[in-house]
Amino acid sequence: MMQMAEQALSTVSNANADVALASHMAENAYSPVSSMNAAVSLASHTLSIGQEFPDVDTCRRTLKDIAIALHFEIRIVKSDRSRFIAKCSKEGCPWRVHVAKCPGVPTFTIRTLHGEHTCEGVQNLHHQQASVGWVARSVEARVRDNPQYKPKEILQDIRDQHGVAVSYMQAWRGKERSMAALHGTYEEGFKLLPAYCEQIRKTNPGSIASVVATGQENSFQRLFVSYRAAIYGFINACRPLLELDRVHLKGKYLGTVFCAAAVDADDALFPLAIAIVDVESDENWMWFMSELRKLLGVNTDSMPRLTILSERTLGMVDAVETHFPNACHGFCLRYISENFRDTFKNSKLVNIFWNAVYALTTAEFESKISEMVQISQDVLPWLHHFNPQLWAVAYFEGVRYGHFTLTVTELLYNWALECHELPIVQMMEHIRHQLTSWFNDRRNMGMRLTSILVPSAEKRIAEAIADARCYKVLRANEVEFEIVSTERTNIVDIRSRVCSCRRWQLYGLPCAHAAAALISCGQNAHLFAEHCFTVHSYRETYSQMIYPIPDKSLWKEAGEGAEGGSAKVDITIRPPKTRRPPGRPKKKVLRIESLKRPKRVVQCGRCHMLGHSQKKCTLPM
Repeated sequence: MMQMAEQALSTVSNANADVALASHMAENAYSPVSSMNAAVSLASHTLSIGQEFPDVDTCRRTLKDIAIALHFEIRIVKSDRSRFIAKCSKEGCPWRVHVAKCPGVPTFTIRTLHGEHTCEGVQNLHHQQASVGWVARSVEARVRDNPQYKPKEILQDIRDQHGVAVSYMQAWRGKERSMAALHGTYEEGFKLLPAYCEQIRKTNPGSIASVVATGQENSFQRLFVSYRAAIYGFINACRPLLELDRVHLKGKYLGTVFCAAAVDADDALFPLAIAIVDVESDENWMWFMSELRKLLGVNTDSMPRLTILSERTLGMVDAVETHFPNACHGFCLRYISENFRDTFKNSKLVNIFWNAVYALTTAEFESKISEMVQISQDVLPWLHHFNPQLWAVAYFEGVRYGHFTLTVTELLYNWALECHELPIVQMMEHIRHQLTSWFNDRRNMGMRLTSILVPSAEKRIAEAIADARCYKVLRANEVEFEIVSTERTNIVDIRSRVCSCRRWQLYGLPCAHAAAALISCGQNAHLFAEHCFTVHSYRETYSQMIYPIPDKSLWKEAGEGAEGGSAKVDITIRPPKTRRPPGRPKKKVLRIESLKRPKRVVQCGRCHMLGHSQKKCTLPM
């Protein structure tokens, strides 16, 4: 008799579920796809006597999901370690379920089930069971794939998929809880930093990874990471050129990312060192450049004379002068050009300014300055404030190899956008994964190249050879040549790799005059490029591996401590004092087009008009 009663109750439950399913499908009859999805979803939300759950929490979650899917609310009558009893929240409705723990095992099973609903269910979009925890579970898969999943998108997706309305704060907290379940909390991230640094040094020997804490509470202050693969590639194959920039984070504890990046043979960005600090300050810039100096000093016997590009803020300037006194520290031309444009707001003046920027000789530069002064006398005070020795090609003492702007800026903004909601360890892991992908892709590309030079250098050499046809070559001796054109005469020394136009020395690749001289004596112009532009150098840049770091469950709970192991091994790093203020943060709009290298204004060498080159000039010879 008891078995027959249980079967009858189970049949009633299934029948009522089928009725609810049919009703739900009828309501959504206008959408065949939604009806099909509803059928699949609701068919999996049936209960039966004897159904088992691994634990009471799974039981609670399952009943919540069923209540939301079938649009009724439940009220918990009793919940403890041995039983869980719930009923429909509507007075007089007989729906009720009793789940009890099975003896000797951790599982729970449905003992009693009254599956019939006599109430009309939930008639609006708000549902009592749609809690923050339920929202977190609902969006976990989406958040795992897309950390940028926004609360307003969560609101809309939950309404479309479940027919439930949740508040913005529920969506925000649900995402926060889901992120914590997937990646850990911000606080746990700081606590793991000593062990994380230890893992970097262990899995990538020769890498630099250190964390610095401050105060009695060991609050996070600084983190510095540079992988041995990047150090090796920069010192042995990259041109001696570094970009410095930073971006501010908008996570729970704010912070700033510092980056020093080089440029590889094919003009792609090559991050060398990354730091995260609690706040951008002169002290932190001084520390970052000190770490960079130690990194390069340990790994090379003779420090090359570096060229450094940045926005030259006061903290950057002092730090570079202190730790790299022989470096040529120049302005990023994008920063200079934007300042000039915003100051004068005159398109003709800006056009002449770019001609002055790219002028190869001091005479050309002074000529362009005179043109600008005739338009506005205010140019002179501006030039006094922004010394041309820090940005003009004609006066800048460093070698930039044709690299004038900060390409690292866009990368830093992308990192900040992609990682600002991740704990600090996951943020650094995201960066490491991207660096690893770059190294692998470029290593494979380098192995496929069969030319002498990398593609970008090959293209410039080809252009120089094409322009060389316009010149007359007079040979003075074995190494010196006189290159004659309608514009001027240039002297080329192929032994010293010098041209009087200065382009060969400044860009590291033979100019058109040098190409004409080399071709005239049967030399291959490709062999006279700087070594840093060769395919061999490119392959050497990415020859080393960035090795993976094991899952954090395999790390030791305590690392070597702050300052690269100088502190106690059981140090616990706490979050910094800089917490995000309440309210919506202001967005800084970064126009991607402004990150591209400024387009050079071409000037003809024959008619001196702008907009075309000597090769395309229509003026009769």
